[in-house]
Amino acid sequence: MKKDVELLAPAGSYDIAIAAINAGADAIYLGGENFGARANAENLNTEEIVDVLNYAHLNGRKVYLTINTLLKNKEIKNDLYDFLRPLYENGLDSVIVQDVGVLLFVKKHFPDLKIHASTQMTISGKETVKWLKDLGAERVVLPRELSVDEIKDLRGTDIEIESFVHGALCYCYSGQCLLSSFIGGRSGNRGRCAQPCRLPYDVIYDGMLINESDEKYILSPKDICALYLLPDIIDSGVTSLKIEGRMKKKEYVCGVVSIYRKYLDMIVNGEKFEVEESDIKLLMDLFNRHGFNESYFYTKNGREMISLKEPAFREENREFTEYLRDKYSNKTLM
Repeated sequence: MKKDVELLAPAGSYDIAIAAINAGADAIYLGGENFGARANAENLNTEEIVDVLNYAHLNGRKVYLTINTLLKNKEIKNDLYDFLRPLYENGLDSVIVQDVGVLLFVKKHFPDLKIHASTQMTISGKETVKWLKDLGAERVVLPRELSVDEIKDLRGTDIEIESFVHGALCYCYSGQCLLSSFIGGRSGNRGRCAQPCRLPYDVIYDGMLINESDEKYILSPKDICALYLLPDIIDSGVTSLKIEGRMKKKEYVCGVVSIYRKYLDMIVNGEKFEVEESDIKLLMDLFNRHGFNESYFYTKNGREMISLKEPAFREENREFTEYLRDKYSNKTLM
């Protein structure tokens, strides 16, 4: 079993970044004021990112910056260098990119800054991985749609492999969906996805309404929870376990991180791996869409992956959220 597996957490704000580090994340990924795929997140300004970098590095953690959208020529020419330079000078660990032009720009102007190829690139085959490595990428972030066997096929490419293990699952391949642009005029490839897959729809066949009144959310997948599968995922060659959620609250992020930290440590320390149902219940309390699914690691798409029903009110587990808030909010590590 690998000993160098990374737990990677989302940070949609300064406070969440600090809490995620405190909760046990080996690395965090965050967006700045420009170019990220979560334009509607709070995100961080340059001064905040520098402060997070200092705190993370003092505690032996890493910080990755998302530039995981498609950029316009004028943005690459006029804005990207000035945006990246102060972060690079303060020790930014890597950038996550979707646009190959951005990858080449970073490689040219910041040659020792590590580059991670985003899930938005839809990287599914060994030849694509090799090509990106030749271009300068040191890590690929796999699409959620790959199975354990398909991930195993990527071994031997001498590149870091990152895979989502918890959080939202898109109906379409990331980076390939045009539904938000088509319906709402907001491009997911510019960080402005309107999430039309989370809306209710009628299914009409031969003039007849065929989906029940409580099964309107036909494009809305349940969230991923791959906690049970962590040993298999790690054995497949994955070196970074990614939690989705830059739009989620602080309590969600540090709660999910703390639980996954517990089980990742269990694996790397050679302890008996056994998931406690009470921890699954805590994950459900933090957020779920009528349950979880295990993504495509061992299953193909089907009805059981979709929530179908209207999002239900979840009563807050106040004892747990207050515990998380009190334990992880302040700069306590160092």
